[in-house]
Amino acid sequence: MKLGAEAAHLLAAAGCCEIEPGLSDVELRRIEEAYGFEFADDHRAFLAAGLPVSEPPEEGATWENPWPDWRHGDPAKLREHLEWPVEGIVTAVQHGYWHRGWGQRPAESHDAVREAKTILAQVPKLVPVYAHRFLPAGRGSHGHPVLSIWGTDIIYYGADLADYVNHEFDDFSAHTPDDWDPRATIAFWQDFLS
Repeated sequence: MKLGAEAAHLLAAAGCCEIEPGLSDVELRRIEEAYGFEFADDHRAFLAAGLPVSEPPEEGATWENPWPDWRHGDPAKLREHLEWPVEGIVTAVQHGYWHRGWGQRPAESHDAVREAKTILAQVPKLVPVYAHRFLPAGRGSHGHPVLSIWGTDIIYYGADLADYVNHEFDDFSAHTPDDWDPRATIAFWQDFLS
């Protein structure tokens, strides 16, 4: 929980976005039940300390609302945000990608997509932090690196949640990826990291 509180403090100090009062335990449980996952402990503490909800969208930005608004957001949009990592892999499969651990790729593209969707339904869930930055789901876990996900292009974007917030919103130029020592913590998704 310390990492989540530190990340929330760093975000508030950066002054980059509007922050509403944090999510209550009741709200967090409702979200988890509605969307079928549990927040990691640091992500939960971050959202309990304050709910980042908006910032002015950049021209041409992929995300109209990069912060998932877990309290008032459109459920369909939140589901799309949650599905972003898997949908990126499915799109890659449509264009010929096949994960090395899946065995032989079916000859027909539609069969490959169907098989990939079946496999991807079983991989660990990722939960959006901001735009295409994600943390693994899972109560009782913390300290995961934040992943930046664009299709099969997946990189570390912070050694943990506090490091990520510092890099993304406050002082990124003072750090380089050489300063980071993230560790892969999540099955399947770690296969894409170099």
